[in-house]
Amino acid sequence: MRRKPGFMLIALLIALLALQDVPVLSAQAALPAPEQLDQLLAPIALYPDALLSQIATASTNPQEILDVHAWLEENADLEGSALTDAAEKQGFDPAFIALVNFPSVLAMMAEHIDDYATIGQEFSADQGAVTASIQRLRAQAYDSGALRTNQQQSVEVQQSTGQTVYVIQPANPTVVYVPQYDPTLVYVRPAPGTLVATPLISFNVGIGIGPLVVDNRPWGWGGWGWNWGGRRAYYNHGYWGGWSNPYRPPRVWYRPRPIVWANRPGYRGNWGYRPPHYRPPSRPGVRPSHPRSGPGGVRPSPGKPVAPVKPVRPGPTKPGPDRPSGQPNKPGTPSGPDRSQPDRNQPRPGRPTTPDGNKPARPDRSSGQPNRPDASQQPDSGQAKPQGGNRQRG
Repeated sequence: MRRKPGFMLIALLIALLALQDVPVLSAQAALPAPEQLDQLLAPIALYPDALLSQIATASTNPQEILDVHAWLEENADLEGSALTDAAEKQGFDPAFIALVNFPSVLAMMAEHIDDYATIGQEFSADQGAVTASIQRLRAQAYDSGALRTNQQQSVEVQQSTGQTVYVIQPANPTVVYVPQYDPTLVYVRPAPGTLVATPLISFNVGIGIGPLVVDNRPWGWGGWGWNWGGRRAYYNHGYWGGWSNPYRPPRVWYRPRPIVWANRPGYRGNWGYRPPHYRPPSRPGVRPSHPRSGPGGVRPSPGKPVAPVKPVRPGPTKPGPDRPSGQPNKPGTPSGPDRSQPDRNQPRPGRPTTPDGNKPARPDRSSGQPNRPDASQQPDSGQAKPQGGNRQRG
């Protein structure tokens, strides 16, 4: 029996409407080469492990990055537990519920959305490649003398499956400092006889995460980290393998643009290369405009102030046992001109983004120490255990 043309037209329209709800995860036609992946991860590779795990999993849905960033601007009056609860009621994925207390991190991701979409694409395809890239970059920063334990973060050198791994955690488990650094400096070993007068990694104010260090919610900070031996990121004490009940964007308007690799530090493996018009991560950037964006400006950090600690000269660290890291820090990210994206070199409306130095912050109530996964909680490095979101919505 021949089908009527009207039936075929209706079926086609239904299919097109269904495709509109599918997030666009691909930023490149092909996965980046290892040296290109290093270029993308260089601005965040020195963040604390838990924060890095949240950024990597969040990057798998670039449209959600833009939606959450816009939602934060529209709800600038929320902070602390009220902000976390509101984000959970919106149905955002666990990584974003954890990240809403770090508005400068989400603003950075939205500003460089094509980079993070590509990171998410690679992370979804091969977590091992992302793991290897992060450890390559950390090894270079450690070799240059830039990456060391200080008052803001702890750097542990461990041995895992015959390889040296670098684990970064907050020095104070309930306060996270996001590091700021210039990739053209921290990954380059100084010339013999050169004396570096000041630390190459700086920190602004810390963000208190005491109320967020819980184990009974998928987004709780106690369950995030990276199993470097297993080459997998985890959340809620289990390997990440996608969200069981993922966020569905109301409208998908993001479309990936090609990345011009010559516009980013580390081009062709040369970390001494400085792209034309390069702006170091520590300098303010301009937020991208969004169709749904609300009032501009930088959200105040949640909670009470945490006094900033002046960076000190790095010192050596001792090797530690092989265990996934627990906690995080902050990003700085380069932004060079992109010939394929003409708007990146032109001023755009909106207020400039500043690193998390707007106001010190500590949540509105104190909490105990975070529960870092121990041997019984950590994912078995020999066998992946994907875990869904099990998100509770209000």
